[in-house]
Amino acid sequence: MPSAPPPGDPAPRDGALPEAALARLGRSTFSVYVHVPFCTVRCGYCDFNTYTATELGMPGSAPGASRATYAEAAVAEVRLARRVLGEADLPVATVFVGGGTPTLLPPADLGRVLGAVRAEFGLAADAEVTTEANPDSVDPASLAALREAGYTRISFGMQSAVPGVLATLDRTHDPERIGPVVAWARDAGFEEVSLDLIYGTPGESAADWATSLDAALDARPDHVSAYALIVEEGTALHRRVARGELPAPDDDDLADKYLAAEERLAAGGLGWYEVSNWARREESRCRHNLAYWRGGDWWGVGPGAHSHVGGVRWWNVRHPAAYADRIGAGASPAHAREVLSPQDRQVERVLLEVRLADGLPADALTGLPPGSGRDAVPALVERGLVEPAPWRDHDRVVLTLRGRLLADGVVRELLS
Repeated sequence: MPSAPPPGDPAPRDGALPEAALARLGRSTFSVYVHVPFCTVRCGYCDFNTYTATELGMPGSAPGASRATYAEAAVAEVRLARRVLGEADLPVATVFVGGGTPTLLPPADLGRVLGAVRAEFGLAADAEVTTEANPDSVDPASLAALREAGYTRISFGMQSAVPGVLATLDRTHDPERIGPVVAWARDAGFEEVSLDLIYGTPGESAADWATSLDAALDARPDHVSAYALIVEEGTALHRRVARGELPAPDDDDLADKYLAAEERLAAGGLGWYEVSNWARREESRCRHNLAYWRGGDWWGVGPGAHSHVGGVRWWNVRHPAAYADRIGAGASPAHAREVLSPQDRQVERVLLEVRLADGLPADALTGLPPGSGRDAVPALVERGLVEPAPWRDHDRVVLTLRGRLLADGVVRELLS
């Protein structure tokens, strides 16, 4: 089961935000994230807030905690968001529907939720509208229906092209299906198609990872995300590693596989724009995630969804039954929230923007203690972790390839 919600201050029952937060609206792009918490099976490595039908049938689950009624509750939260945020002109720049497996919902339901966003806020003329999908949860007809509903971008959870690796991850799709589903998405008219990969699965060889990278490139996606496997506490994979059934991921192996990803993806025409993300063109970059990384505002809809508006961050109750109860009572589903201090916001900016190929501007380092911030950069340049020219000529911290491998350490030195 998913882990417990993070701590925070109690959120008001009506979801009201401080006036200071509302006053900051419109200073950055506004986005909407929609969390669909349903999965057919629970993958052994996953600690996301997701639930199978069996888990939702356990004692205590409410009738409203079902896929059949989810869209109605999500639409109600979109309307709540409009009431809380007032009449500010906030055309939505990006929408991202994640999970879970959003495409377990009928396309008509995903269309209803997007329709509510459009009706309450409006969509920017060039809005990016993404849904995640499992390769085995779509077909040509459902993809055509999603495109007709207004979705412009789709991200498929490929993870690996090697059956044995997929089995270790408890993924159930046929790896041979990746090429066809990408082609179906193209035929349906999707403007951008992305593939997600995971490297470092126990037992995955260098040759296995090369096979997955080549299979992804053969499908000709516009975008690839490649994430190092993290063995999260509380997952089935963590229990298997703890029992000695599987080896823990090895840092040197992860580094080698990251370098292989950079080499192969770059040769295949995709350039990095964030440590774990590569795009074929600038317009293929995921604008929704860029909004997160650049400190934008967004409202998260659904069980366990997180939101951020004007320096206030909050998160919804996690269980679909509790979410349905709150929405059904006309209350906010927010569980708790925190008001970020200027120092909190600065730390988050450094943490996130330093991972971008565009880099971190030097003004983000102003006011940090002596020896950190700007003072730390020359040594990072000398050690080959930060590119010299962007720092020298443009006052920007841009990671080298070696710096990308050690990004967490770079952040620690900038902030320590």
